[in-house]
Amino acid sequence: MARSTVLVPTEHASKYLQQLCKHWTHRLDVTFDAQHGTVKFEGSVATLDARDSGLEVAVEATDAATLERIKGAVSSHLDRFAFREAPLKFDWVDG
Repeated sequence: MARSTVLVPTEHASKYLQQLCKHWTHRLDVTFDAQHGTVKFEGSVATLDARDSGLEVAVEATDAATLERIKGAVSSHLDRFAFREAPLKFDWVDG
């Protein structure tokens, strides 16, 4: 499994977590509350946690190409939802 994590600095972590999870509920297996969410994609899982310092995201995928695709999807969707503070800072850490 390939894995990557990021802490996206924002004061609205819970809001963005919920928006992102609600957005994907119509076509993916999603569970979430105000502080934690899990989104299951084909071949990968994204886990989101609202922290005081920002939104923590971990992505695990079956291969590197899928990992990069899901990281891109998460980043682009979060930037769209956070348009008032976009672009958000995504310093992904692989491993």
